[in-house]
Amino acid sequence: MNRLSRGYVLIILAILVLAMAIGLMVAVPVWHTQVQREKEEELIFRGRQYVEAVRLYQTKFPGRFPESLEALLKENCLRKLYKDPMTRNGEWNLILHREGGAQRGGTVQKILIAPAAALSSLTSPQILGVVSASQQKSIRIYYDQDSYDRWLFFYGQDPKAMPDIMVFGEEKKSP
Repeated sequence: MNRLSRGYVLIILAILVLAMAIGLMVAVPVWHTQVQREKEEELIFRGRQYVEAVRLYQTKFPGRFPESLEALLKENCLRKLYKDPMTRNGEWNLILHREGGAQRGGTVQKILIAPAAALSSLTSPQILGVVSASQQKSIRIYYDQDSYDRWLFFYGQDPKAMPDIMVFGEEKKSP
């Protein structure tokens, strides 16, 4: 091969590498968005599994709620303990029945959100469901909410009405 031919090959290779780099720059964000959408679908599936498990627990023990996620597993209301797909550690925040949070028309009006580690400091916790600990903005809007820590999954939920939420460790805000 003469010098001129080698120069053309080098130019063609440079153009090819540039085209591949541009292709990757376009593909990576699309791939990232697709992965996040799949995680969102998994979050919804897993959250609804916990809602169904609490419903089954209520069927077995009318008027009682589980005091831990492990109780759902022990009572065969849940096949396995699912992890929060939106966090690295997989730990859920729990949705608990809040004092004065009586049900109206079958829907829960007041809830307490607490990390699972806080259960030991609570007296007779009543788990209604789970919520992601991730405060990341979502791609999908779920029941008018755009961050994962606002995507609530709990037994007695009215999707059209957001309950009064109190977060464990925060001062109660006066109306």
